[in-house]
Amino acid sequence: MSEKKKKVKANCTSIGGQAVLEGVMMMGSTCMATAVRDPDGEIQIEAKRLNKSPAARRAGKIPFVRGIVSMVNSLIRGTSTLMRSAEVYGEEEEATRAEKWFAKKFNMNLMNAVSAVSVFIGVVLAVVLFLVLPNLAVSGLKAAFPSLTGTVWEYLILGVIKLAIFFAYLGIILVLKDIRRLYMYHGAEHKTITCYEKGLELTPENAMGCSRLHARCGTSFMFIVLAINILVISLVNWGLGVSRIDNGILQFLAKIGIEIVLLPVIAGISYEVLKFVAKFDNKFVNIFKAPGYFMQKVFTTREPTADMLEVAIAAFKKVLEMDADPEMEEAEFVTGGVLSQKLKATKDRFAAKGIDESDAEWIYSLVLDVKRSELADNGRMITPAEAKKIREIEEKRLAGRPLWYIIGDVDFYGCKIKVDERVLIPRPETEQLAEIAIKTIEDGDKVLDMCTGSGCIAIAIAKGCADKHVSVSAADVSDAALMLAKENAVENNAMVHFIRTDLFDNIRGRYNVIVCNPPYIKSSEITTLSREVRDYEPRIALDGGDDGLDVYRRIAKEINRYMARGGMLILECGEGQATEILKIFSRRDYAIVIKDLYGVDRFLKIAF
Repeated sequence: MSEKKKKVKANCTSIGGQAVLEGVMMMGSTCMATAVRDPDGEIQIEAKRLNKSPAARRAGKIPFVRGIVSMVNSLIRGTSTLMRSAEVYGEEEEATRAEKWFAKKFNMNLMNAVSAVSVFIGVVLAVVLFLVLPNLAVSGLKAAFPSLTGTVWEYLILGVIKLAIFFAYLGIILVLKDIRRLYMYHGAEHKTITCYEKGLELTPENAMGCSRLHARCGTSFMFIVLAINILVISLVNWGLGVSRIDNGILQFLAKIGIEIVLLPVIAGISYEVLKFVAKFDNKFVNIFKAPGYFMQKVFTTREPTADMLEVAIAAFKKVLEMDADPEMEEAEFVTGGVLSQKLKATKDRFAAKGIDESDAEWIYSLVLDVKRSELADNGRMITPAEAKKIREIEEKRLAGRPLWYIIGDVDFYGCKIKVDERVLIPRPETEQLAEIAIKTIEDGDKVLDMCTGSGCIAIAIAKGCADKHVSVSAADVSDAALMLAKENAVENNAMVHFIRTDLFDNIRGRYNVIVCNPPYIKSSEITTLSREVRDYEPRIALDGGDDGLDVYRRIAKEINRYMARGGMLILECGEGQATEILKIFSRRDYAIVIKDLYGVDRFLKIAF
């Protein structure tokens, strides 16, 4: 006795999806993810939590009602997802004059407005094609053949016309290249889901061998909706005696009204039929699946390429990951848009992580070559390529890395200074320190920049005093810092002699001016610094010991051996430290305390 083998799915899943422009959207129980291949060939993924309300979750469990909810959600999500995919795959072109004018006038993207109008026109067209036109055709036939009125033939003919229009529509749009590619992605969506259901590893090679037809396809749902529409509308019109209304216009309007009112009911019934049919796989049920499979095979799916399957798999895997991990963060596409809107979105993301909004402004200013003062309410359109550059920097900044390490250089007193984790990022007050030094230095002076770090002060002095015939040396204990400082000197064509030394250990000779921005933060306060300073900038350039004054004491101990007669020591210090530092340098001729731009005692000029 032979045993009948029952087909069993290795993995059961409720994940479904739809094809979008150059991509696929997949939706699971808690989230949805859309993967699109952008013009650069990269796969971008946008993932969102569904965040269903309690009422929606309850409605989703009620038979027939859940079909209505599903239809409405599918229309809304499907349309918005299709529009979003179009934003990702938009052509890489400079905004037109019309787009710039529209963005500046209405502070929104012209293409978004066009898309919204297109959706409205599409809905109107659907009503005309599938509701108005069939009923008009039947009304014309009834006028020619009055005997059809009120008979079963009237409703049968109405159903046949609807089917004919439906199939004609599907056939006609196949001539469009974009539609054919959309259907290839539709096939990729089905193959990916089937591959998973079979328990195979999700790879383009495995998915390619799976069927592009699927029982839960929306195309099957559309056919079921159409079939039930014909049956229900015919019964209701016959039961209400609509055909007995003498006024032709009123009769026509009554039929259209009934179709619109009963659309949710038909959707609810159709959903339950599709859900029931998808549960089974036998000869009897396959009879009901056959029309849907036929439509998928002939009209709405095509064999995808391997790279299309790669996109579909990326979306599917993202849904699996997010369904399994409720804590996983959402993701967004990188798209172009209106500058002011994009900047606000970045500022909001930074604010949520405690990052100053000025960082966002600097990112946009540098990438777009727009002055920070001109960013506010700027209606300029950002291209997808520009948006990509901005997002790359933004993600690194959100991860905690300091902005100027990400950018790779800073402007310092007219010089371009490279910076990375080897050196401290020059602060605005240090630029003021360099200016004080340049104004102090006289012709023929020998200058030493102690604790040089990136070399910014020494380079600024060498450039700023080029006509004074000075010699500039720069010293640091860090080999890594000196390596970068030398690169900066070469890049800025600055004549600077670099010395590897721990303060004065390897220093020879005397100097007319010694400039130093030493580490002056208390050791106990290092852990309280912002993440980007604490975790990224070199501690050796920050930690000044228990009271922050260790390096000042070491300098004071040896300064007289290296300072020329009448020489000047110029120091930067922390807030509230100036008085204590003056006590440390008691052997001096005189001293001047200079405030920074914020009115803080920040600089000391000590004469010897």
